[in-house]
Amino acid sequence: MEAQMSVSLRELSEISQTAGNKVSPRTVRNDSLILVAPRDWCSGFYPGNLWFLYELTGKSYWKEKAEFYTQKIESEKFNGGTHDLGFKMLGSFGNGWRLQASEMYKTILLQSAKTLSTRFNPKTGVIRSWDHSRNKWDYPVIIDNMMNLELLFWAFKQTKDSSFYRIAVNHANTTMRNHFRPDFSSFHVVDYDVTTGLVKKKNTHQGYADESAWSRGQAWALYGYAVCYRETGDKKYLQLAENIAQFIFSHPRLPSDLIPFWDFDDPKIPNVPRDASAAAVTASALFQLASLKSKYAKDHIKKAEKILASLSTPTYLAPEGTNHGFLLKHSTGGLPNGFEIDAPIVYADYYFLEALTYQKKMHLSRH
Repeated sequence: MEAQMSVSLRELSEISQTAGNKVSPRTVRNDSLILVAPRDWCSGFYPGNLWFLYELTGKSYWKEKAEFYTQKIESEKFNGGTHDLGFKMLGSFGNGWRLQASEMYKTILLQSAKTLSTRFNPKTGVIRSWDHSRNKWDYPVIIDNMMNLELLFWAFKQTKDSSFYRIAVNHANTTMRNHFRPDFSSFHVVDYDVTTGLVKKKNTHQGYADESAWSRGQAWALYGYAVCYRETGDKKYLQLAENIAQFIFSHPRLPSDLIPFWDFDDPKIPNVPRDASAAAVTASALFQLASLKSKYAKDHIKKAEKILASLSTPTYLAPEGTNHGFLLKHSTGGLPNGFEIDAPIVYADYYFLEALTYQKKMHLSRH
């Protein structure tokens, strides 16, 4: 892993002079490393990957690199035009704060949580996801947004300001009511009427169809409600997380290596791309559920470790010196929209590394 990350750092250094405000690798297109600006929702994952390498190796070299790339996205703490502040700021500054308790990082994270809070509407009871495509949605909320609640829970623990907690819990409860089908699969997008607060429609933006189970969406849901249970102790979140896991792992179209196809309902399965990122998110969520004394803890650990074992095979793990420094191959970002299809993606590496750190901690706690 260190060798691969060294490859990406070298490529970053080589193109940084012409990259403008683009600061972080996101994917590969036409055999070229694609960088993104701080405003991109993926900008915090690469610094997070560097923090995880520091955590896994203890080497100050990786800490220095993590600090360098983390500070490049500080301006996002004031970006009220996105719901993705949790992804961006926890991945970067959050991991930095966790590993070295920097007061500067804490201040930046608290401002980020305040900014995220401005996107909450009491009438709908949820945080608005997107500001674009206003001709398509009135007040869209995507299942991915569950991943950003962790920033609000963190801010509540630091400040005891209950407004952070209330917003997170309201969002989780409203999403629980409206995003899930009877089989505990999740819709991708739910659109709300801002006047009445009622649901207008349910559809997809990245899945195969409105009624299909987009694989990464199911992983976001599992992870998000595991975090909600961890932060609140409310058993309804644990139950939902367990039900989501049951949906994923009992699905007849989940491959035996536990790396899902990009959407569980694509009729062309098995001749469709996999999504290693969905698998990595799921593995990390399962380790977290297991640590929360789930009665299925042993089974969760077994499945998470099988996912990591699959991702560590040559099928998914890139050989050293290849893949432009990305660790994993075969992720799918937005197939219906024609981007990042069967490609390396930075957040796949992020949740893979996070899952590996959870696995390492669990092994250490057993001995």
